[in-house]
Parts: sequence; structure tokens; C-alpha cells
Amino acid sequence: MPRLTDFSALTFDCYGTLIDWETGIWDALQPLILHNPGSDLARGPALGAFARWESRQQQSTPDLPYPELLSRVHRGIAEAFGLESNRNLDAAFGDSVPHWPAFPDSAGGLRLLGRHYKLVILSNVHRGGIAASTRKLGVEFDAVYTAQDIVSYNPADANFAYLLAHLKSDLGLNRSEILHVAQSLYHDHAPANRFGIANAWIDRQRLSDGGSWGATERMETVPSADFVYFSIGEMAEAVGGTKFEV
Repeated sequence: MPRLTDFSALTFDCYGTLIDWETGIWDALQPLILHNPGSDLARGPALGAFARWESRQQQSTPDLPYPELLSRVHRGIAEAFGLESNRNLDAAFGDSVPHWPAFPDSAGGLRLLGRHYKLVILSNVHRGGIAASTRKLGVEFDAVYTAQDIVSYNPADANFAYLLAHLKSDLGLNRSEILHVAQSLYHDHAPANRFGIANAWIDRQRLSDGGSWGATERMETVPSADFVYFSIGEMAEAVGGTKFEV
């Protein structure tokens, strides 16, 4: 088994790992619910529908910018639950990424981890969205790679091939020096396994304890993980050897 001290860089998924995308998604669905008085749409089913529509849309339109993709996902969710939407509501949901909140432990945990590693993001969003989110996180990342740069969405092989190639050319890092840190088994850990990249599962949903898949596409076969933590703060404690305070 690898040790945390074996690595020089941490490559992060952002949404679901550092940014609380489920709260952001649910908050951004409230205008749709208000537009449909009497709607009984609940958080769990809404997030499950988001997972299905987002993965389907990413596969069918890998070149579509994330705000436009989210707009289509919003329309799909509305149709799935028999709700009335419109262009303005769809567009507002598409533009909601900058408003999604960070997890309380993310900023402090990243500052601690940044003392020991280079910090990199590989994200399924657009440059504008990730710029707004990284400002919330309060650290300087050594590199940020987005779906807009790659013209493809995780878990496509193209994204992890791009990551490895650019970490080598931009930062001089080899595969063996990288630990991929992510919440999503579907978007991140499955392709990390395929590419032989060591990985740390940030199990925010406590799926390992029987929790919910939430806004993440379900998988029948769970990828392997070299490390499992329930938060970035917990991982920072393991690295720094000291108690982490939010």
C-alpha cells in the first residue's frame, strides 16, 4: 500500500470534493419549485435526477460548455417531474456554479495540504465557474484543468490523459508522484483506476457506510481506493499529524 508521503502532488476534483455541489444544485432548483406551486419535489429525488441527466448530457454533448449543459439538465429535471420551466429558469440554473458554496473544511484543509504538496484541479466545469469557486477556497493552485480546456467531460479517458500529459509538461510530474483526490467514484475513481493513478476517496456521502449516491451517477462495481477519508479536513490531519480545526 502506498503512503501519503510517497506523493508530490494532489490532483483534486472540485465539485463534490471541495465545493458542496449538492447544496448548490438544490439551492439553484428552488426557483423551479417556486414556479410550480404545489410541487412536492424533494432533495433526494432531485439530486438523483441531476446525476442521471448530467452524465447523459456529458456523454452526448462533450463539447457543450458547462453552463449550457446545466441549462439542458435543468430542463430535463423539470420534464422528468412534470414541472413547467422556461428559458430564464434554465439559464439561471446554468449560471449557478459560482454561487455553489465551499465545504467548511475545504479552505483550511487545502492550506495545510499545500504545505506538503503541489495542488492541482481537474474539473468538469468551465473556466469562469472554476475561477469563482477557487476564490472561495483561498489557496493558489499550481494548475487548473477544466472540461472547457479538454473539450470532454470526466470520466472520459481523454480527461485523464490530458491531466497526465499536462502535469508532465507543465509541472514536471510523473504518474507515480500524483495522488488523485475526489468524492465521485463515477467521475474520478473509475478513470483513475484505469490509468493506474493512486487515489484518495473523500467519501462525503459516506457511501462506504451505506450512504446516498446523491448527485453522483451510481456504479454497480465500486472502484478501488488507496485511501479513504470523510472530508478534506480529515485528510489534512492524516498528512499534517495535527488536529484540524474548521
